[in-house]
Amino acid sequence: MKILMYSARPDEAADVDAWAKANNTEVSTTKDPFNLDTVSQAKGFDGIVIAQHGKVADPKIYSTLKDYGMKQISLRITGYDIIDFDQAAKNDLTITNVPAYSPRSVGELTLTHTMFLLRHIGDTRARELKGDFSWGGLEAQEIHNLTVGIIGAGKIGSAVARLFNALGATVIAQDPIHRPELSDVLTYTDRETLLKTADVVTCHTPLTAETQHMINAQALKLMKPTALLINCSRGPVVDTKALIQALTAQDIAGAGIDTIEGETGIFGEDRTGADYQNPELTQLLQMPNVSVTPHIGFYTDAAVRNMVDIALDDALRILQGKPGLHEVKG
Repeated sequence: MKILMYSARPDEAADVDAWAKANNTEVSTTKDPFNLDTVSQAKGFDGIVIAQHGKVADPKIYSTLKDYGMKQISLRITGYDIIDFDQAAKNDLTITNVPAYSPRSVGELTLTHTMFLLRHIGDTRARELKGDFSWGGLEAQEIHNLTVGIIGAGKIGSAVARLFNALGATVIAQDPIHRPELSDVLTYTDRETLLKTADVVTCHTPLTAETQHMINAQALKLMKPTALLINCSRGPVVDTKALIQALTAQDIAGAGIDTIEGETGIFGEDRTGADYQNPELTQLLQMPNVSVTPHIGFYTDAAVRNMVDIALDDALRILQGKPGLHEVKG
């Protein structure tokens, strides 16, 4: 069996080599993303693994894979909104993802953003750079006195709930599925109550038609003026323009952003000295009450290893005529 991994990074190399040796399977890598210009690289391979934020949109990509005898596309990421599932079905391609590479990795970054904002680290740093080491306006709240509201209490949201619960916070969540095993760490509520009640609102939903711009101007107006918004899920879950307006008008106190609309070609790249043409991102970066990271919620040693192993495992299973363990259908 021969598998080609697109968008391969140097930090994945050791894990790829270890998996290939353990499974007696040839795995080749390319740093190129998967698109119409690069699909020809898959010729001669039995399967492919991809990881990117750019959409796989052109129908010819899918028909080309079928012509090559491909049966699958294995995503080594959680988000699968990049796939055209109608075209995948039309060309008999099974799609798999990595639904839980390391929920704790995203949970810990969510906590990091929250702590950065609660302790006014952005404001403190801005003052220090000018030689101002005064304390005025920097008094912080302690997490055990706060209510944390989680929108989407699946694998990642559950990990977030356990972290904040362990620190003594009151945790509430809105999710269509109520999991009895979480009864000791959170209380379920509706979204409107959560937005009105929570001191920290954190999003952990997939990107769907329902969740796109779920956090919009109306939702932000429901939040407390002292509340924080954290988004470590998918960029378009939050209406960026509405978020900037809410921050400017002091409708909310701050935001932690690991993912943003229009991040493709920016996050994960060195754009030093370049105009990355995302004015909303530029504006957010200039706000001391905003914490921005370039979509690194997943980026821990454990998560990288799991993403490689799970994606390759699913690819190999399908090539062997077995069902993928993490098939998604859009």
